[in-house]
Amino acid sequence: MPFALLALAAVQTFAAGTPAFDPRRHKNEIAGRPAEVLVLGTTHLSQLPHQVDPKLFDPLLDRLARFKPQIITVEGLSGEECETLLHFKPQHGADTWETYCWPTDELEKATGLTVSHAQAEADRALAAWPASPAPAQRRHLAMLFLAANDRGSAMVQWLRLAQAERHAGDGLTPPMVDVLDRKGKPLNENYTIAAALAARLGLERIYEVDDHLADTPLDENSPEGKAYAAAIEHAWHDKPPPPVRGEEDRLEANLHTGADVVALYRLMNAPESERETIASDMGRAVSDPAAQPYGRQYVAWWETRNLRIAANIRSTLQKTPDARVLSIIGATHKGYLDAYLDMMQDVRLVDAMQFLR
Repeated sequence: MPFALLALAAVQTFAAGTPAFDPRRHKNEIAGRPAEVLVLGTTHLSQLPHQVDPKLFDPLLDRLARFKPQIITVEGLSGEECETLLHFKPQHGADTWETYCWPTDELEKATGLTVSHAQAEADRALAAWPASPAPAQRRHLAMLFLAANDRGSAMVQWLRLAQAERHAGDGLTPPMVDVLDRKGKPLNENYTIAAALAARLGLERIYEVDDHLADTPLDENSPEGKAYAAAIEHAWHDKPPPPVRGEEDRLEANLHTGADVVALYRLMNAPESERETIASDMGRAVSDPAAQPYGRQYVAWWETRNLRIAANIRSTLQKTPDARVLSIIGATHKGYLDAYLDMMQDVRLVDAMQFLR
């Protein structure tokens, strides 16, 4: 090939494509009411710098209750996904399962149920659930959820029991009760906020929608693993953190009243906070000009994870397409999930800030 043609081939570009269909332009075509989704960005409460009284979250719960969600989702892995990660450790890394899932061997011995069988039993129980279940039924359903590796939903049933009814029996063993009592355990937004709110509103369960199938194994001690970690650290720390980071740290260190908690959530869910946080994290990584595109690989993982989370949230609406959904998730996810969920023809986003003022 002549040199001129080679040069032309090297610089050839292609016309940008335009999608023939944009779901956002057809939102007014649905029959009936749309689904309403409110994504609440949260800090991970287990990482707070000091112990916080769970009662301080009551003013936040009061505000979220005004939304009247019929479905609540959380940043946790479903039992089904944990089973997948367990059987595909070479593809996703052993650390992924060990970090985000709980072993169920003892639960299976105690109940005689595998994770999938326990989930099927829980689904059958809920399909025939009475308007006023007996305490024994709630204890039994809590056991089924635990066996299905769904601790959040088990906690909802536990909290819906009167204090005197929170004891072993009806399938719940003393070790299972210890899991639900969480004595000596740090706060967790899946229980302190999501399960507590679900119980208050009369819901029977919550939904775990996080995803880590996007994870791939990478030996952090290998040359590639060290190079990847160094590149991401460089992207994060090459420039000063945005002001919102310092303000968030200050608020987290000074949670003494319910108003302090609401102020923290107001900061995390403000649109300008979302933009600053994403720009200082994924924005820096994707624009890193390093020869090896580790930053872009990191963003590819992050976007894949969030797309799957969005799909999991969307799937909770299949049976009730006009429901109100509250999705409680790490604050850095919120900007991505708002963008992705807004693409759904049948979904309307709800502004979280109106409930945090």
